[in-house]
Amino acid sequence: MSPHKNPIRRIWAEERAVLNGWLSISSPFSAEIMASAGYDCITIDLQHGAVDYTGMLPMLQAVRASGVATLARASWLDAGSIMKILDAGAWGVICPMINTRADAERLVSYVRYPPNGTRSFGPTRANFALGSDYATFADDEVVCFAMIETAEAMANLDEIVSTPGLDGVYIGPADLTLGLTGKRYRTGFDREEPEMVEAIKRIITAAHKAGIRLGLHNGSAAYAAQGVSWGADLVTVSNDVRLLAQAAQNSVVEFRKCAGGTHISLTTGNATGY
Repeated sequence: MSPHKNPIRRIWAEERAVLNGWLSISSPFSAEIMASAGYDCITIDLQHGAVDYTGMLPMLQAVRASGVATLARASWLDAGSIMKILDAGAWGVICPMINTRADAERLVSYVRYPPNGTRSFGPTRANFALGSDYATFADDEVVCFAMIETAEAMANLDEIVSTPGLDGVYIGPADLTLGLTGKRYRTGFDREEPEMVEAIKRIITAAHKAGIRLGLHNGSAAYAAQGVSWGADLVTVSNDVRLLAQAAQNSVVEFRKCAGGTHISLTTGNATGY
C-alpha cells in the first residue's frame, strides 16, 4: 500500500477535529500561503469561488509541498467535474445542494470505483501526487461530503446520512438559513438564532447516529470552536477573500488612526488635512 494516506482520516482516527481553510481566489501563491499557515486541510471552492479546473490544478500543486490535505467543493452534482477533481489529486469532494437520498447515492457513485460506484478510471495527477498505487486505496481514503443546506435536505436528513459510502455531511449555514427561514434573518455564517442552532445540532446528531462525520462552515474561529464543542468533526475557519479583506481594512483603519486624521501628499510628502 502507498505511504500516502489521507491526513484527514488520520486526524479523525486520533479523535481530533480537522481545521479547514478555504480558497476562493484562483492563485497558487495564495494557496501556498494558506497551506503554510497551520491548517490541517485546505478546500478549493469551484462553486462560488473565482476558480475553475485550470485554476485548481496549480493550486493543488502549490499546496502539496506543505503536506496539508486538499479538498475541493464541486460546482454541482456533476459526474464529470467531480471525477476530474479527484483525478487531479484532491483527497475528497464537498458537493453542494444534496437534497435527497438519490442525490447522495449519485454523489457516492461518482467518487467510488466499481463495484462500489461508477467513477471512471484515469487518476492522471493523483497517481503522482498521492501514490502510484492510488487505485488500490482510493475508495478507502478519499472522503465524500454532501452539503446539507436546504429545507428539502432537512426533510430527507435521515435518508441522506444513511447513504452507504457517504463519509460526511457538510453544513452550509447561509443557504440553510435561507432555506429554513426565508429572508427573516441576515444571510451569512455563525448562526445564533435558536432555530438555526437547533437545526445545526440536529444535523450533527443525525450524522453521528449514522456513523458519519460532520463538517461546519464558519465565519470566525470562536464559532468554529463552538462547533467542535457541539461535535463537528471538520470546521472551516474563514477564507482567503475574507482574510485579505479584513487585513486590508484593518491596515487602513490603523493608518488613519496613527496618522491622526492627516493625509500624506504623494508629491510633497507633507501632511495635510482631509
